[in-house]
This record gives sequence, structure tokens and C-alpha cells, in this order.
Amino acid sequence: MNENNFIDIFQSLISHKESEVVEFKKAENSFDFDDLGKYFSALSNEANLRGLDFAWLIFGYDEKRHEIVGTSYKNGESALNNLKHDFAQHTTDGQTFREIVPLEVDGKRILMFKIPASPRNIVMKWKGIAFGRDGESLKPLNQSKMDEIRHQTPEPDWSAELVPNATIDDLDEVAIAKARKMFKKVHSRIPAEEVNRWSTEEFLSKCELMVDGKLTRAAIILLGKIFSDSKLRPAVAEVTWTLRDEKQDVVDYEHFSVPFILTVDEILAKIHNLTLREMPGGTLFPDTMKQYDDYTIREALHNCIAHQDYTLRQRINFVENPGFLYYANGGSFIPGTLENALATNGPQRFFRNACLCKAMVHFNMIDTVSRGIKKMFTEQMERRFPMPDYEIDNEKKEVAVRIYGNAINERYTKLLKDNNTLTLHDCISLDAIQKGHRIDEEIAQDLMKRGLIEGEAPNYTISLGVAKASKQLPSYTKAKGLDKSRLKQMILQLLQNAGEDGARRETIFEYLKEVLPSSKTQEQQLRYLGRLLVEMNDEGTIERNGLKWQIDEASDRKDS
Repeated sequence: MNENNFIDIFQSLISHKESEVVEFKKAENSFDFDDLGKYFSALSNEANLRGLDFAWLIFGYDEKRHEIVGTSYKNGESALNNLKHDFAQHTTDGQTFREIVPLEVDGKRILMFKIPASPRNIVMKWKGIAFGRDGESLKPLNQSKMDEIRHQTPEPDWSAELVPNATIDDLDEVAIAKARKMFKKVHSRIPAEEVNRWSTEEFLSKCELMVDGKLTRAAIILLGKIFSDSKLRPAVAEVTWTLRDEKQDVVDYEHFSVPFILTVDEILAKIHNLTLREMPGGTLFPDTMKQYDDYTIREALHNCIAHQDYTLRQRINFVENPGFLYYANGGSFIPGTLENALATNGPQRFFRNACLCKAMVHFNMIDTVSRGIKKMFTEQMERRFPMPDYEIDNEKKEVAVRIYGNAINERYTKLLKDNNTLTLHDCISLDAIQKGHRIDEEIAQDLMKRGLIEGEAPNYTISLGVAKASKQLPSYTKAKGLDKSRLKQMILQLLQNAGEDGARRETIFEYLKEVLPSSKTQEQQLRYLGRLLVEMNDEGTIERNGLKWQIDEASDRKDS
């Protein structure tokens, strides 16, 4: 949406009174963080109970006086992004604001918080407590409302629906043969001879792909003949492979359809999985290694097929780029956040396509104990490659992952491996620092205490010790910038050249910006320069003349 769309929404909201899913607050200067969390929980739960996708919380409007008062709360894009991140640390499944939209209405700043409804069957909590609305009051959610949310009828399993006009003739014989072979491998306790004696109908029934002689949609997806996917319309069961070059131009592409139990191999065969020969030797590494790990690239594609929301009528995208693979499927991320997926030790609570997922387990394509994603991270760590990057967009209903095929610096990765105190989560956090991503502040402080990173939130850098060991000193120096004494010398040289005309702070910044800390934002760099100029003024080396800075004449005469 553009700004005008949100202004229209705002005008529509203020034309009605507050309700259980719309709340107005003046919040002219500040607002308590915990109170904001309680409103998030309450509005999220109320939206769920009313079958809505989201609720609204508006700052900067006095509902009683029907007046726009404006708000200065969390002014700036970085402050709002940090708020979204910090919020996810205290809510159920790491949920946060769908959007936080600053608007200018009648010359005053308004903040619109778009709050997602709590997921089906799940109560939204703030710091472990669920809240709700009782008229205009904010209270802990009562038991009856909790029960209503928790006992909501699950969404029907699309993949389990029967295809009325489909028969055994719509299935691929080679695909069925492969399914039997994989079934026997997974269920080794069942004698192979017994499985061989089952008719096709019996085999499909035991795998829950056939019910009362009718095929499920999952059966077509995994085992259907080419073109049989037409019986799933308007749903789309298709994977598009695309090859892109360094300029992101499309070099080649191909569409693949059912039966996915066979075509997955055809899709993966398209990958230019190069052999890397300049790898560390010794017992930890072979002399050569494939660019991409077979398990990881297969698991990522199987996950897309298993968890795709086929009702969205979208293709699964599989893009091969120089140095990384990109997978994207339609649908929200069932675990909620990546942290939840990595922390889960038991089976996932529910699946979007339970019938399809169960069949894929029978055929050794996925598992249901939530170890797949964690194993992908572990494989990348053990290969000393960057960790997978997940992009979860619940607004657009899309989940994407990047799998990297380029090695991290040898000495850096060896340092991580040799340090037996590092966990997988440590390595994930250090990998995020390498990529310039934001990490949780408590985790950052722990890494800092252990000497692995340094700097100021949120722009941490690898510590000097690690940088030296990993031959990253040039990039480290750029991130840190020149030291103060060198910067002061450069400022003095510039002002001496400027003479009586002096130079504004903006001019000095343009002169220094290439040697200021690259780990800081431009706003932080300007503040840093401002403090440096004030410090030099206090030292008596420069002075301020209006909006310009120049050499302090007294200091200049003294030096001469």
C-alpha cells in the first residue's frame, strides 16, 4: 500500500468508535513498552475471535476529543525496525507487528500499528500472559475466550481432499515403484515380501493416499502422471527452475510438474554443483568438495513441496544464482519463526498438508520431528559455509531460503571449529554478524564478553582477534574506521586548506566519509563526527564560526 491508502484507512478508522480490534492512544511523547505488548496480545486475540486477519493500534489521536495530537514515539525508521525485532522476543511464536506505518496528517505524525490475528488454535501471549478486551478495559483473557481459540476447528487439509474424477490410471507406474522401494526402506520392520504382495490399491490405502477407492490430491502431487495435475485445478503443482548470471539476467529456465517423487531428481540435476578443489586438507575436510551438499539442497526443495499452500495458485520457485540457491514457496511459515524451528526438539504440532507430509515421510522425502531445518544449518556449519538465510513474509504469504555454495574464509571457519565452546547457535549468530544482520542484544552481549565480536548495537563487527586470525583485517579496519588522531589530522588539514572561509560539517563529512566507520549508519557517522568536532573545539585546535568550522586563530598563533 502507498501512503494515501493508509491515510484512507486512518480516516475510516477514526470515523468509527474504538472497538475490540481498534485502539487509539495519544502517546504524544512516549508509551510504556509492556503496555504496548499487552495491547498487542489483546488486539491479536480479539481479531482471531472475530475471524479477522489483523487489528489496528493508532498512536497520535485523541479519541475522546476527536483530535489529531501527533506522536514522537520511536521517531525514525531504525527505531521502528528495532521495535519490531524486540517485540518478537516476548510474544507467542515470535509474532510481531505486521507493519508500523508513520503518516503525516494535518501536519502531525501518526503511527499505525498493524497487528496480526493470533494463529488458529493459538492464544497470543505477551511475556507468558494472554490479554483480551472487556469493553474499553484491558484484562487477562478469560478462560472461555481461551477455550474458544484453542478449540477452533482446524483448517481442512487441502491435500487430503479426494479427487472425484481421478483413478489409478492417472498415476505413474515408475513413481509407484519408487514409492514402494522407499516405503520398504523407511518401514524395514515390515517384511519386503509382504509389501510386494500388496496390490496398488492396498499400498496406496496404507499410505493414506487412497480412501474408499478414491485418490487424494496428495497422490496426484507425488505419483500422478504428467498432465494429471490438471485435475487439481485451479491449484498449481509446479516448480520453476531458473538459472541467473552475475547480472541477475535469466540464462535458462524450465517448468517441472508431477510426479514430484520423480521430478525432484530431474530438478536437482539442473544444478551446476561445481567441485571445489581449494579446500582445507587434514582429517576435517576432503581434498575436494561439492559446492552444495546433497542433503541440504534436497531437503529445501522437499520442504517447499510439502509446505506449499497450493490454494494460492503459485509455482514453487527454484533459482540458481552464482554462489547461492534460492527456494521460495507460497504460504506462511508454520513454526512462526526460524528460532522456533531450530529450538523445537519434538514433532511439529500441525502441518498445512498433513496427508501430503505423511506420505512424504513414508517415502523418505521428509521427517516430521522438525530436524530437517536444523540439520541443514548443521551441514552448512560443518562444511564451513555460510548459514542458510530464511526470508519469512507472512503478509505476502511466502517463505524463501538461500543456500550458499561459497566457503567462509578458511582461518575464520577453522577458528570456529577449533573452539569447542561454540554451539550451533553461536555459529549462526557469528554468521549473522558476518553478513551485517541484526542479532538479539543478549546474544550479542554474550559474544562480546567472550571476545568474539565488538562494536556498538546494532552495528557489531568481528573482534580484532578473530579478524587477524581470519585474514579479514582490511574489512575489519574499514568497519572500524580510522582512529581519532588520524581523523583529527585530516580535519585540521582540510580546515587549513579552507583558510578563513572554513568548512561546514557537511563538507567535512563528505571529505571523511570513506574513512569513517562503515559499520555505522550515516546518521551515526554524522553524530560521531559532531562529537569529534566538539572535542577538537574543547582542545582549542578549532573553533566554530556560525555554521562553519575553522582553525582556532589563538592556537594557530601559539603554534607559529
